Amino acid sequence: MVVKETKLKGCFILQPQVFKDKRGYFIESHNQKAFNDALGLEIDFVQDNESQSSKGVLRGLHYQVGDYAQAKLVRVIKGKVLDVVVDLRPKSPTFGEHLSVELSDKNKTQIFIPRGFAHGFLVLEDETIFSYKCDNFYNKEAETGIIYNDEDLGIDWKLSKNELIISNKDLVLPSFKSFKL
Repeated sequence: MVVKETKLKGCFILQPQVFKDKRGYFIESHNQKAFNDALGLEIDFVQDNESQSSKGVLRGLHYQVGDYAQAKLVRVIKGKVLDVVVDLRPKSPTFGEHLSVELSDKNKTQIFIPRGFAHGFLVLEDETIFSYKCDNFYNKEAETGIIYNDEDLGIDWKLSKNELIISNKDLVLPSFKSFKL
């Protein structure tokens, strides 16, 4: 596994080794010891989530607050997404900055997102399957987010507004200026 820290401190891009032959491929998608050793962290993932979505579905930008904050390890099993993370750590030198990375079943790229970040993704191919591990359990009362098209964040989602499919819940998320951890 190749690990590279991004411009957002504590957020890493992981590239697992892919073994291909005439039968197909094999990857070790997660090894807790190798992961913790490579990142120099002690992360204990306790919940795995998976979603299937059509092209144009935008999910996010989500995060959980307080004792229910979550770190995530995200990847695409099938299809392609534009994955976006936003640094919400007030004391971070990259506070308010975001990172966009294309994740796909072809590139096998993964992103580790530490606690204190908002996360969202835009599905770029039909029938995309997105998978993520969390280091804390989901808590509905602790869930919140930031509106995907926040002017201060200036995220380029790569598709026009009329191509996006967004839940009613995500359409009424607050602005970046009003966020709280």
